[in-house]
Amino acid sequence: MEREGEVLHFLHEHPLIFNEELNKDRVGRIFCHGCEEQISGPNYSCEECSWFNLDKSCAQLPRELEHPLHPRHPLLLTNSYSLEGEIKCEGCNTEEDLRGFIYHCSHCNFSLETKCASLPLTVQAEIHHQHLLTLVRKSISFTCNACGEEGKGMFYLCAICPFLVHLQCASYSLLVKIIRHSHPLHLTNSVQHPQLNQSDHRLCLLCVKMVNTNYMLYYCSTCDFVTHLHCAANKLMWDETSVPESSDTESTESTSTLKCEDSYVVKKFKLGEDKVEIAVEIKHFCHEHDLKLIDEQLDNEEKCDGCVWPIYPPFYTCTPCTFFLHKSCIELPRKKAHPLHRHSLVLLPETPYVGKCCGCNACNRKCNGFVYHCDKCDFDLDVHCSLISDILNHEGHEHRLILYSTSNYEKCSSCDFEGIIFRCPNYEFTLDFRCATLPLTTKYGPYKQSFALCYEDEDDCDNKYYCDICEEPRDPKHWFYYCADLEFPAHPDCILGKEPLMKFGRT
Repeated sequence: MEREGEVLHFLHEHPLIFNEELNKDRVGRIFCHGCEEQISGPNYSCEECSWFNLDKSCAQLPRELEHPLHPRHPLLLTNSYSLEGEIKCEGCNTEEDLRGFIYHCSHCNFSLETKCASLPLTVQAEIHHQHLLTLVRKSISFTCNACGEEGKGMFYLCAICPFLVHLQCASYSLLVKIIRHSHPLHLTNSVQHPQLNQSDHRLCLLCVKMVNTNYMLYYCSTCDFVTHLHCAANKLMWDETSVPESSDTESTESTSTLKCEDSYVVKKFKLGEDKVEIAVEIKHFCHEHDLKLIDEQLDNEEKCDGCVWPIYPPFYTCTPCTFFLHKSCIELPRKKAHPLHRHSLVLLPETPYVGKCCGCNACNRKCNGFVYHCDKCDFDLDVHCSLISDILNHEGHEHRLILYSTSNYEKCSSCDFEGIIFRCPNYEFTLDFRCATLPLTTKYGPYKQSFALCYEDEDDCDNKYYCDICEEPRDPKHWFYYCADLEFPAHPDCILGKEPLMKFGRT
């Protein structure tokens, strides 16, 4: 029975409670089960099912709808998870499977996502067009005058000019601020830069593909920075650490240089040979005792409690606790922005999860050292991945590599692992965070010699490639470690270990 303050929704088995605002006691972001957008205002929640939440607009959607795209039968509001097979929207013909609530006809297997079903008949789009646009509710093929891409489905049309656009393109803002660039980007019709060769195509630094400048794009005139409409309009790329107040105001502060508290306090220092002060004893925020500077190599194989790489001088240590930090790790900022995430990240000495370890969202390795963490999204970066920016120069490839901003994972050319990758704009080469953060040299077992990271085999060896540790075959196209003195090749996972960012025995 429905109690006071509760409502019943036909797509959920339990009563829902109305909330005027988001419950601040809940950890992490809350998403609407209807539209799968993040909830920020009035909403309905289920006390028995913590995963079921609806924003106010989705909770009030009509149960039945008659639509011109499907006049034969009424469309019923349905949960897409209850349907089998691929579900595509017949309104915008998106390539992605529909999730959440949809309007559906079971007789004809016809579906409309809720936002397409409720589009306004006319809009004054923010895109550079002076006239009112009218919704054409017919499914036909067309070429969008905003982005230049082919489309099929409903679209917006200007009755005065030969101008039509995708439903999505009609909603784009005149100004966006993305995590990959320090200035706001302006929606513009074309780019004309007097100092450059006037080509019809320019490189988008988000997807690392060419932009046709004969169509609309997002542009920063200060830096001559260009992106596709769809790339910059992706909400996952929007920067929430710095929001521009208006289109007339450009932020000049880079999100990668956020002010932060000092990570440590110097207790004692000495003067070096060049009269420079050297901190020999510090108090670091991550450890209860003072740490002392050591500038000599240890006999045993200890790992840094920050980056979890083998310790090397100079480093700081707490002898009673067997605690070690590289000098570079004690200087890590407490707070920073990163091109992989839209919120500021906070440096934590250990993860907030049960088990005190996490999976890095960049390289997918398990880690129990320091982590840069976003509490809103449960997003984590290990120390090594946090230090890589969106432009990478690596010894393993002759050209610069650019971070490929997409939700899709791709194979790395150096290991075939599927993940977030850097792309070479001049060559079909990709590099993931796993390979980008491999140490250039390492040690193994009882051997005193160093093993160097190698990028290709110079000798054919009758096409026989093996790892001398596991004695299994190696792919000659994949990176490997090699010691020339020992004539000893090895897989990276074999020489570094399956979990190189885990300090075992740490609690």
